[in-house]
Amino acid sequence: MPYERDNIHRLTPYTPGEQPQRADVVKLNTNENPYPPPAAVLEAIRRVSADQLRRYPPPRAQPFREAAARLHGLSPEQVIATNGGDELLRMAVTVFCEPGGRGLGETYPTYSLYDVLADIHGTSITQVPLEDDWSVPEDFAARLNDHGCRLGLLVNPHAPSGRREPLDKLERLARAFRGVLLIDEAYVDFAEGDATPLLDPERGLDNVLLLRTLSKGYSLAGLRFGYGLGHPRLIEALDKARDSYNTDILSQAAATAALSARDEARESWKKVIAERARLAGALRQLGFSVAPSQTNFLLAAPPGDGLSAQALYRALHDRAIFVRYWDAPRLDDKLRITVGTPEQDDALLGAIAEILREGAGG
Repeated sequence: MPYERDNIHRLTPYTPGEQPQRADVVKLNTNENPYPPPAAVLEAIRRVSADQLRRYPPPRAQPFREAAARLHGLSPEQVIATNGGDELLRMAVTVFCEPGGRGLGETYPTYSLYDVLADIHGTSITQVPLEDDWSVPEDFAARLNDHGCRLGLLVNPHAPSGRREPLDKLERLARAFRGVLLIDEAYVDFAEGDATPLLDPERGLDNVLLLRTLSKGYSLAGLRFGYGLGHPRLIEALDKARDSYNTDILSQAAATAALSARDEARESWKKVIAERARLAGALRQLGFSVAPSQTNFLLAAPPGDGLSAQALYRALHDRAIFVRYWDAPRLDDKLRITVGTPEQDDALLGAIAEILREGAGG
């Protein structure tokens, strides 16, 4: 007999992108930065002493919180350090949503972990479909209010489409929503702007929480370090639900160094943005429909008169080229493609052209 709670027994867990163990692959399926992290990060890890490893790390990651506060023009009381952005999401669901009661609201489609976290917590989910252009409906907040949602989750720039909502729209939604609006800015380093102005005390918003991660822009997906920015009262509430010593001494040192090396990291962002434009143009020349993106990935639909997205995904997989495919409404005719190096993207484009030719010939 199962010993776990019924909702856990029924739970469909989060499915991450495939992580191949082979080195000889073109891996464009999990939105990793194709360039290495700043040199200062590796040096900071090397400087961690045996004595530091022997002891527990700073429990609240205070040096990092101070560094992040300086970077964003905030106070340390407006920053919380987490074990990846996903821990911040888990804490937000735990702190703001009620088991068996008022839960979270989200768009559809969105980051699929949101639903898993809600199901683990046993709270309700309200989905609001995105518009045809992937924009958030203007009545998003009103619909969440109607369902009594305590937490609203918006990925901005959006995953998996890459669209970015403007700041004024985010502000309207935050003012209209009666719960906490968490804006997931995992991909913001590749975008034209961010939502930190919403945290300016003069705006009078106390219900906005921003998620940041070092996985994408800082090339530290293997480190598992993220952080949240928000009103001190929100951060204080989240701190109560934080695991003890939730970030280790190595990750704290590396993350603090990464923020100090932001200018070096920004050079990789520029490369990704330039390559994103080139890759999108090349895919369109091959007949793909490509959604505008302000992330490090593209959502692209293959030519309608050729292979299906699923068939193309499998054909690329057979050639050791990994992209992401979902068998889900609004996504099952598309592929999500991480922007790689020019060499990786050329390999992808060459393989796609070859596969399309073979399909036409067949």
